[in-house]
Amino acid sequence: MSARKYVNWTKENGIAVVTIDNPPVNVLSEAVGLEIRECVHEIEYDEEVVVLILTGAGRAFMAGADIKEFPSKMAPGEAKKMALEHFHTYNKLDYLPKPTIAALNGITLGGGLELAMTCDIRIAGESVKLGLPEIKLGLFPGAGGTQRLPRLIGEGRAKELMFMGDPIDAQEAHRIGLVNKVVPDDQVMNAAMEMANVLRTRTLTALSRIKKAVDKGLEMDLVNGVLYEAELIDEVFQTEDIVEGCNAFFEKREAKFKHR
Repeated sequence: MSARKYVNWTKENGIAVVTIDNPPVNVLSEAVGLEIRECVHEIEYDEEVVVLILTGAGRAFMAGADIKEFPSKMAPGEAKKMALEHFHTYNKLDYLPKPTIAALNGITLGGGLELAMTCDIRIAGESVKLGLPEIKLGLFPGAGGTQRLPRLIGEGRAKELMFMGDPIDAQEAHRIGLVNKVVPDDQVMNAAMEMANVLRTRTLTALSRIKKAVDKGLEMDLVNGVLYEAELIDEVFQTEDIVEGCNAFFEKREAKFKHR
């Protein structure tokens, strides 16, 4: 579907697959970030796409930010610009109103883990290493890692991972809730596609609102979160797909949603 230098995407049966291909380990340069944003923007407005899968080419999902760009960021204010640019890339994916799955096919470190955390679901190969090693460079995760990781695994575990900087294996990541599923390395994309094929049969009118209810609700207290949920459920009851879903239930058949 796209012809870019570092990031491309394809589409089939309502599933978009975005592949980062910046050898040897798919580091996040400014150019890679820009191309990710472009691809996600196209997918957001493609009415045929219901689910997005994000993965890396070769032996890495993403090994982190491009350290070669760091020396140019040492003047006051330059690192902030870089961090916000990467954060803009991550938010584009995080706020996509469609389910997203990170297929972690290899090394997932630093900015790569920050990127993976923007996805709704993470599936990792059994030999994958995940971590935030920035502390070993005298840095810390600066593109949302200090904010997203505690929300996923809790404050204590998140601080330990960032303080120590050592990677963990996929099994430990699954145990602490950082990844949803661990599969054999050669089955990562198959597992992601299997889940995506289920999700594409659901309706985006509900999927997108589930995502909004959870993500925005986490920023609210319980009462306001429930009130926001009630607004969204009222919206769903005004859609064509709720009618189709109910009719399919009464007629004992599979629903055929139109995402309207």
